[in-house]
Amino acid sequence: MSVFSFAFLILSLAMLAMSGRLIMGPTVPDRVVALDTLNTFVVATMVILGALFDSIVMVDIAIVYAALSFVGTLFIARYIEGGF
Repeated sequence: MSVFSFAFLILSLAMLAMSGRLIMGPTVPDRVVALDTLNTFVVATMVILGALFDSIVMVDIAIVYAALSFVGTLFIARYIEGGF
């Protein structure tokens, strides 16, 4: 088992735990934070898989996904604040 496979396993378990928080979050801001953390785990997973399979395209896609996730989180936070 390589280091990348072990890191992928740990991230998968963390994603499973964060999915539980996303579903059972008591308030909407808790769910937004869980969704943002889940998106961060997805980006990390994509980077690890890109390193595991020696694919630079996966890393490029992870960067774009991270930027879109950040913008989406900003819009959700603004909506919760009542800015629209």
